[in-house]
Amino acid sequence: MQGVRHLSQDARFAALIGRAGPPRLDIQRQRSPYEALIRAIAHQQLHGRAAEAILARFSALFPDGVFPAPAAVLATAETALRGCGFSGGKIAAIRDICAKTLDGTVPTRRQSLRLTDDALIERLTAIRGVGRWTVEMLLIFTLGRPDVLPVDDFGVREGYRVLHGLDLQPKPKALAEIGAAWAPYRSLATWYLYRAAEEARRQGPVSRA
Repeated sequence: MQGVRHLSQDARFAALIGRAGPPRLDIQRQRSPYEALIRAIAHQQLHGRAAEAILARFSALFPDGVFPAPAAVLATAETALRGCGFSGGKIAAIRDICAKTLDGTVPTRRQSLRLTDDALIERLTAIRGVGRWTVEMLLIFTLGRPDVLPVDDFGVREGYRVLHGLDLQPKPKALAEIGAAWAPYRSLATWYLYRAAEEARRQGPVSRA
């Protein structure tokens, strides 16, 4: 794989890749940007299992077995959405995502093919509750964009710190400059930096005595 070969020019990355194995980005190619954003809102500030339980209750409100359309969500009473476990702030964000999908701000997968990463970030961060990181996750794991580096992500910065044996994480601006060398495979680098951070958590704290 060309991206793996490119990253492996760095000996630290090469060793990490050897331990982690081939990349498994698990791109959700059948998922629409609209659905991905709704799911991202559900996951904000929650453990994954709790978020998935809320999403399961949300989906159960619409028994046809497919992810609910924006118009159907907008027609749903706020009390029903609160009953799923969504906070007032998340309900407001979800309703704005639905409205922005209906007015064309949130593109379909096909429409997104004509938009650059920066254009999608600009459009989607105008939606209530949707920040740059959320759009970057959509770009990587829903749209499969190959060259995205979410420099504000704690796990990415922690992975770089661990990989290079640093005492402190790099600042986002510094990581953006460092990461230029990983282009055009920065999404792949992101995945491996997550693995570095996970590896360090499994190993536990290292004594510096």
